[in-house]
Amino acid sequence: MKKSTGFEIREEERQSWGSIAMVWIGSVICVPALMVGGMLGNGLSMGGLVLAILTGYALVCVFMCFMGMLGCDTGLPTAVMASSALGEKGAKYIISAVLAISCIGWFGIQAAVCGESFSSMLADMTGVMIPVWLSSIVWGVIMLLTACFRFAGLKWLNKIAVPLLGIVLAYTLIDTLAGGGMQVLSGYEPASPMSFVSAVSATVGSFVVAAAISGDYCRFAKSRADVVKSSIVGVVPAGLGILLIGAVLAICAGTYDISVVLSSSGLPLVGLIALILATWTTNVSNAYSGGLSLSVLLGQDEKKSQITTAIAGIVGTVLAAAGILNSIQGFLSLLSAIVPALIGTMIADYWILGKGKMEGFRMREGFYAPGIVSFLAGALVACVTGGTFASIPVLSFLNIPFFIGPVNGIVTAILVYIVPAGIRSRKN
Repeated sequence: MKKSTGFEIREEERQSWGSIAMVWIGSVICVPALMVGGMLGNGLSMGGLVLAILTGYALVCVFMCFMGMLGCDTGLPTAVMASSALGEKGAKYIISAVLAISCIGWFGIQAAVCGESFSSMLADMTGVMIPVWLSSIVWGVIMLLTACFRFAGLKWLNKIAVPLLGIVLAYTLIDTLAGGGMQVLSGYEPASPMSFVSAVSATVGSFVVAAAISGDYCRFAKSRADVVKSSIVGVVPAGLGILLIGAVLAICAGTYDISVVLSSSGLPLVGLIALILATWTTNVSNAYSGGLSLSVLLGQDEKKSQITTAIAGIVGTVLAAAGILNSIQGFLSLLSAIVPALIGTMIADYWILGKGKMEGFRMREGFYAPGIVSFLAGALVACVTGGTFASIPVLSFLNIPFFIGPVNGIVTAILVYIVPAGIRSRKN
């Protein structure tokens, strides 16, 4: 890498692996993860559930480690690192756009969910009804302000919020089991049996986008070993815990919604705190990564990332308040489904052809055809085999479920990239 991109971090900005792990824990613990756990709990025995979750997160951690170590080596965020595999214009106009739109959209959706739940629970507790649009704006702005402090904001938020979330989740689980949950679990039979592969696929899909953008956070790691430690410790225990809690709540309480469970047990305030913290820790990452990608898309550098993060958060918050995000959630899901293909393209470029050495990393000018074709091929395979097109009527004929959609896309991207890119490298 011969020229500065304006995104390289200084050595004194490197963080301990524990700080990065805390960010991952905060990202894993979220309401959608409880939903996934509830879905899996309705389809698998507890033993099969644990094995599926561990297998899924193990796959995610492998991808996270490769992407994170690349970020650690280069000191660059994902949207910039992609220049080596797709060319600077490919990274700017394709990858940055996809990541920015996806992160901003999901930021808005999470802010809207938080605002709606806050207004509803506050009305139940006090009788005071705050408009949902106002709650969405307030919480969107609070989350945005945290993200504007960049990694330092994420680090300190998660240091405070993660232990509190752990206490609330532990209480929720104990309260549910003590209220007759143990008897329900002991005689539990899955209502809608699910295959093991489908369960692993759902687990991978719930966090694989985080693996793709792990360079945004792991670039702060001090070594490759720290990337591995932070990824495993930050993802596997928290992921297993939150999905199991979602499953237990779905089986025993009939809902995966912590706020509902705690409200029914007489502790609505605790439920409200849990919901806000779970959304906050995840959504700050959406704003931060969305801001970085927007910086690349707009041709700015890291110095302007606070401004672009603010723009990303404001746009997401306005969309949340306007109440139009539900109509585009399918589009956002489609974008999220194609992101994992980037992992395969970048693994092939840096780890296979470049042999994992910095000498093999270079910022290619313009559009790099092998990388773009590889990414598009992987994205298509991931969508076709992962069920993405099942909910899109005009494309439902392309729904051909097979194995694990994101993994299929990653493997396809690797295979498609190494042949033409390898030939070009030998010619050069």
